Amino acid sequence: MKNFKGVIFDLDGTLLDSMKVWENVDRMFLEENGIDPPSGISDTVKKMTIDKSAEYFKTRFSFEHSCEYIINRIEELAAWQYNNSIPLKDGAYETVTTLKSLGIRMCVATATYNSIVNSALKRLGIYDDFEFVMTCSDIGKGKDEPDIFLKAAEKLNCDINEVMVAEDSLHCIETAKLAGFFTVGVYDSTSGCDWQEICRLSDRAVMNIKEITDIIKGEKQWQK
Repeated sequence: MKNFKGVIFDLDGTLLDSMKVWENVDRMFLEENGIDPPSGISDTVKKMTIDKSAEYFKTRFSFEHSCEYIINRIEELAAWQYNNSIPLKDGAYETVTTLKSLGIRMCVATATYNSIVNSALKRLGIYDDFEFVMTCSDIGKGKDEPDIFLKAAEKLNCDINEVMVAEDSLHCIETAKLAGFFTVGVYDSTSGCDWQEICRLSDRAVMNIKEITDIIKGEKQWQK
């Protein structure tokens, strides 16, 4: 049985009910630049780092804007909602605070901008429950590569086999699973088309993030 000492949480779609915000932000940015957003554009860029997604937009749509402008503008479009309105997913607050009380070390590993991540977590009252926030920009690689999960586990001072990775996106679960982590797929409506495959691939799949607490408590009871 597993003896979990740490949890690496994804942010958008796992802790925050925010995935539709990013779909809208991508579309808003393209539309304000006179581009009719292609179908599936958000699914394409969500696998990339912020820097790579800016390069992708610039190249694919032949923008004269610099990559720096694209990054800053998209952050501006998203920032208000992170600062003011995006909620936690149902059960997220209870899950994080309960795991903290159990002595589980936790962090956030995300592709989202560091500044708006911290703002949202502080507003929602769970920022201090995490040891740190790590972004793909910090690492220089997206979640299609395992570096962010491996570095997060190392910074938590936990072995890979002591860490749970909680994610809502299929490609992130695939990456973490291949790297040797115990993976929990968390349901989000924006990943609904992948849910069957997420259930098949993940070590556990949960409809509500609160079920993670039951998994960890159950494993701890088996250890006694």
